[in-house]
Amino acid sequence: MRRRTLVAAIVALAGLGTGQAHAAQQTGPVPTTRQQAFADAAKAYHVPEKLLLAVSYLESRWDANQGRPSVGAGYGPMHLTDGTLTSSGEHFSGGGEDPRGDTARPALRPKATAAASAARPGGQTLQEVAELTGAGVSALRTDATANIKGGAALLARYQHDLGKPLGADPAAWYQATVRYGGSAWFAGQVYDVMRTGESRTTDDGQRVTLAATPGIKSAGAGVDDPETECPPGLGCEWVPAPYQQLDPADPTSYGNHDLGDRPKSQRIRYIVIHDTEGDWATTLKLAQDPTYLAWHYTVRSDDGHIAQHVKTKDVGWHAGNWDINARSIGIEHEGFLAQGGSWYTEAMYRSSAALVRYLTKKYDIPVDRAHILGHDNVPGITPPNVQGMHEDPGPYWDWAHYFALLGHPLHATAGPRSGMVTILPDYDKNVVPYTGCDASAPSAPCPPHGGGSIMLRTAPSADAPLVKDIGKHPPNGDATMSVYDHSARAATGQTYAVADRQGDWTAIWYLGQKAWFYNPKRQPTAVGAHGLVVAPKPGAASVPIYGRAYPEAEAYPANIPAQSLVPMQYTFAAGQSYAVADTVRGEYDYSTTFDVSTHAIVRGELRYYEIQFGHRVYFVKTGDVVLKRVS
Repeated sequence: MRRRTLVAAIVALAGLGTGQAHAAQQTGPVPTTRQQAFADAAKAYHVPEKLLLAVSYLESRWDANQGRPSVGAGYGPMHLTDGTLTSSGEHFSGGGEDPRGDTARPALRPKATAAASAARPGGQTLQEVAELTGAGVSALRTDATANIKGGAALLARYQHDLGKPLGADPAAWYQATVRYGGSAWFAGQVYDVMRTGESRTTDDGQRVTLAATPGIKSAGAGVDDPETECPPGLGCEWVPAPYQQLDPADPTSYGNHDLGDRPKSQRIRYIVIHDTEGDWATTLKLAQDPTYLAWHYTVRSDDGHIAQHVKTKDVGWHAGNWDINARSIGIEHEGFLAQGGSWYTEAMYRSSAALVRYLTKKYDIPVDRAHILGHDNVPGITPPNVQGMHEDPGPYWDWAHYFALLGHPLHATAGPRSGMVTILPDYDKNVVPYTGCDASAPSAPCPPHGGGSIMLRTAPSADAPLVKDIGKHPPNGDATMSVYDHSARAATGQTYAVADRQGDWTAIWYLGQKAWFYNPKRQPTAVGAHGLVVAPKPGAASVPIYGRAYPEAEAYPANIPAQSLVPMQYTFAAGQSYAVADTVRGEYDYSTTFDVSTHAIVRGELRYYEIQFGHRVYFVKTGDVVLKRVS
């Protein structure tokens, strides 16, 4: 009875009776634009229009996403959540990668302990809105206009629950916004969006604008756990990963990370962006499993909430390459590369970007795509490891948008005929016909969706075969259009040396071959860049490349086994050149037992260049190549 009374009160406050509200949704005029849908919903439920627009922007950037759910089981522009949907999985369940990536120890292939799905922060707002408005669940999932009205009704209900009047002043709706989004940080971002304004064309071609309101009253911020390392107000919580010896008789049997003293012991050079391939509850369960593996942070899809598991001074086991692990911070993002992975929420992007801005400043990490890596950009450590390396966060992660949020928007740094290019397609217009998004039908086309990667071919023609990757697909290297197969792709923000041009096609040097991509002037997929490239030194037919930058054998003390420098299976031949991202000193973090007194950092005289060799970065010895500036 109380529930029915509350529903009646909400629609009455909105100026409609229960029956009238339902009838208006069923028989009223259908808005012709997304913009008008927000205006009509705000008016119907007495919600400030700018607030409604800003909440929706944080949830979905106003996209409809073809009625498909986000990883947080949210639908439509208002991200109405269906709590009856569950998802599970684990990050390392799909490949043969050893997440620690250290050949000095036996390969680590942990098995996840099953975790029961927990209630999501947003609960079942889809069902709640269906009861509140009378709209069907199916319509709320697939009809953007009904979804927006439902979100407005839900905000009005939250405002009513708080005993506050419905009105036009957005500042009076702060607590209702906290409840809608799940956190004070989310609400703060909503008010930031209202202050700055936004405008964009949605995934279904709708132009939506939120005019800036610079003087709007400031909102609150999240409360940070004092154990966390986060920018103030982000509201991070401390969910520690246990550092435990698993077998008292075996000091090498421990998990799930290594204690360190970074950056004093070793500079932090990289941040690695992952997706979890599992839901929030499962992911946090895994991070707290001493027999599994650990990373530094996890970001939740619904509201951008962040949990920290490992101190940044310590070394997480996450990248599948021990050299990268020892020099990086790993950030997992709740999501799936393909199963809904095309819909990463704006709240997640913004929260993650706020964290990365803080970390890059604190540790002086360059803000570029050679140091802010996807897990799919991390090199294999030796030839046999390449095939099992992971490919998250995948082609649907919007690197251009992410770097804009980092305050370092990607752009041309040289003219269109430069000897280097940075990959920069228009994400929304760059629809690549991937396959494999449906596990039950792996050869079926994925639903059309924008993306940040371009396909690479053996000749300047759309009919030419894809370039080959003999590491990913031995022995012949034949690539596929699977969304999980990065082997013939270049991603937004990556910079390559130009190998050739013909008409609307550009070739880059990629895995030892010319790789062609369509790059028309009217809609370019790459822009000019300047910087440094390397080529084999004169007289060398080819030079080796490496998946890790380890010291020379002479640098190791007698009590630490020298790690072998194993060349990869690719050929870097004379006449080719590759973009240089950094100069790296050969180092090795010797951490093979639970006893930290046995740990040491081995430093050598050997220097390497980090290069963009394929989809992944690799290393070449500085003495094997010559350095040239390109503009």
